[in-house]
Amino acid sequence: MVSTQAIREARSLVEVYRLASEIFGDHPAFCPRNPDGTYGAVSFREMYGLGLDLATALADLGVQAREHVAILADNRLEWALADYAILLTGAADVPRGTDVTQAEIEYILDHADVRVVFIEHAAMWRKFERCRARLPRVETVIMMDRAAERPEGTLGLWDLVERGRALRAAGDRRVEERIAGVRPEDTFTLIYTSGTTGRPKGVRLMHSNMMSQIRNLPIELTTRDRLLSMLPIWHIYERIAMMVSVANGCSTWYTSVRTIADDLKSVKPTLMASAPRLWESLYQKILHNVRQCGPLRRGMFRTAYFFSRHLRHAAYFIEGRRIDLVGRKWWYSAAIGLGYCVVYVALLAPYLIMDGLVTRKLRDILGGRFRGTISGGGALPQHVDEFFNYIGLPVLEGYGMTESCPVIAVRTWKKRIIGTVGPIWPETEVRIVEIGTGRILYPDPSRPDLGRGLKGEIHARGPQVTPGYYKETELTARVLKDGWLATGDIGLMTFNDCLKIIGRCKETIVLLSGENVEPLPIENKLCESRFIQQCMVVGQDQKHLAALIVTDLERFKDTGVAAASIEELGRCPVAERLLNAEIKAQVCGATGFRHFEMVHDWRILPKPFEVGDELTSTLKLKRHVIAEKYADMIRDIYHVPKGGRDARL
Repeated sequence: MVSTQAIREARSLVEVYRLASEIFGDHPAFCPRNPDGTYGAVSFREMYGLGLDLATALADLGVQAREHVAILADNRLEWALADYAILLTGAADVPRGTDVTQAEIEYILDHADVRVVFIEHAAMWRKFERCRARLPRVETVIMMDRAAERPEGTLGLWDLVERGRALRAAGDRRVEERIAGVRPEDTFTLIYTSGTTGRPKGVRLMHSNMMSQIRNLPIELTTRDRLLSMLPIWHIYERIAMMVSVANGCSTWYTSVRTIADDLKSVKPTLMASAPRLWESLYQKILHNVRQCGPLRRGMFRTAYFFSRHLRHAAYFIEGRRIDLVGRKWWYSAAIGLGYCVVYVALLAPYLIMDGLVTRKLRDILGGRFRGTISGGGALPQHVDEFFNYIGLPVLEGYGMTESCPVIAVRTWKKRIIGTVGPIWPETEVRIVEIGTGRILYPDPSRPDLGRGLKGEIHARGPQVTPGYYKETELTARVLKDGWLATGDIGLMTFNDCLKIIGRCKETIVLLSGENVEPLPIENKLCESRFIQQCMVVGQDQKHLAALIVTDLERFKDTGVAAASIEELGRCPVAERLLNAEIKAQVCGATGFRHFEMVHDWRILPKPFEVGDELTSTLKLKRHVIAEKYADMIRDIYHVPKGGRDARL
C-alpha cells in the first residue's frame, strides 16, 4: 500500500496529485460553497480524474509541455482544477486575481508568452477583452463559469472536461506521457509581483521548490484537518496552503470576506492560512462588542483576560517560549522561572473558572475545533498577536516571500515565541548581513554567541529559493548571489534561535491586506507639489499608507498660513487643509494610482533629510534609518501602542 511518506519523497507536484488520489481516495479534497450556503465536496480521486480529463483536452488544444498558461480568477474549485490540469500537461500556470488591472493583464500575458487563458466570469472577460487587441499571442480563452451563454469565441471549462473524458475513453493517454516527463527543475508557476519601478516581475518557481516546502512542513496535518481558503490563491502563501493540504489529505473549504463569519460556524475549521488584517479586524470587533456590554460583562471580560494573559505569560517563560534578545544567564532564567512558577500556581484556579465563563466562548467564535492559524503576508501587530495567543487561539506567525516559495521561518506548536517568526525552516540557511558593508554578522564563528542579537539584512539560502526572475537576468543577479537570496528585510536571530523581523531596507511596502506597494512613484508624485520638499511613504504591515513630509515656511508664503516655525506649521489648520487637498490631488485615481496606493495621513518632519544621516551619498532615502528615527511619529499615525501592549485591555 502506498504511504504518505511517498508523497514527501515525490519529485514533482504532479506526483503529489497522483499519490494523493491513491492514498486519500474518496476523502473530500475540495469543498466549494454553493449559492444557498451549503457545501459541495469533490474527493481526491474525483479531483485527479477531472484534472486528467481537462489536461487531455488542453493537450488536444495544443498546450505544450513547459508552456505558460494564465489563470485570471479568484479562489474556487475551478481554480484548483485548472491548476491540476495545467501541471498534468507538463505546463506552468501564470496566476492572477480578478482585481488585476488592464495594464497588468497586458504586461504579464505578453511577457509570459501566454497563448491560453482561463478566465473566471463575464466581468473578468470584459476587462480582458478591452486589451485583447494588444495581446496577439493569446489564441484560446476558457471560461470557468457554467454560464448559459458564453462570450463568443470562448470555450467552457466543463465542456473541455467532457471532451477530455471522451478522448480518454477512446484511449488517449498523452497526459500520462506528459506526467512522466515532468522534471523537478521544471517551472510549475510564474508569479508576477510588483517591481521596484512598478513593472511586474515574474518569479519562476520550480516543482523542486514547492516539494521542499511539502517535505519539510514542521506542522503536523492529518485527514481530520479542515482548512478554510480565503487569501488570494494566486499569492504563493495561499498556494502553499493548498499544496500541503493536498499532500496531507486535508479538506479545503472555500470562503470569502463576506461569508467567513457563517463559514466558521458551519465548517468548524481546524486550521487556516491568514493575513494579519483578519486578526486585527476580529480583535477590533471583539473589543467593540465588549464596549457595548454592561459594566458587569465588561468587568468579567477584563478579569478573564487578566488571568489568561498573566498565566500564559508565566507559562511561556517556564516552557522557554519567551523571546530572548540579550542571552539570559541560566541562573537568572532559573530565578525568574521560579517566580513565574509561583504566579502560575496562584492564577491557575481563577484562570480555569474565568476561562470557562468567558474566554472559551471567544474561542468558539472560530467554530470550536480551531487548532490555530499560520499568519503571513505581513507582520502581526504585537498586541493583537499577544491577545489571541493569550486567550488560547495559537497564532503561528511565519515569514517568507514569493522568491522563497514562500517560507523561510515559521513558529511551530513547540516554538511559539511571540515577537518572532519562529525557527528557520528545515534545510534552510539564514545569515544576517550588515547593511552597507556586506559583513556577515550572523553566524559569526569568531563570536561565542555567533552574532545573535545583531540586526542586519536577512539573506536566505535553501531548496525553496527561486532560480530567478523570468527574462530578467540583471534583476536576478541583484538579489541572488551564490544561491543567497537578499530579502531586503532587516532582522536578527534571537538567543533562543528564532528569527525576529525588525523592518525593511528595500522599498516595497506590504500592507495588512497583502497588497505590495512601490513607494517611489508615490513619493515622486507628492514631491511635485509646491508644498512638499521631500517625503517618505510608510505603511508596512498597516491598513493604509501615510507620508512623512519635509517642507518649509517659504512654501506657504502666499497662502495666508500664519506660522513662525515648522512645529507651528504642523498644528496650523490652514496648512493642514492645504496639504490634505494637495496630497489627494497628487495621488488619486485620475493620476494613475490604485485605491490602496492612496495616502491617508501624514506628518511634517522637524528637519530636512541630509546626506550621511537620512540620505545616501547618491541622495537615496535610508528608509530603515528614517523609520527608526521617527518610529514614535509613525506609531502615532497608526495609533500603535508603544511596546505592543494595548492599553484598551
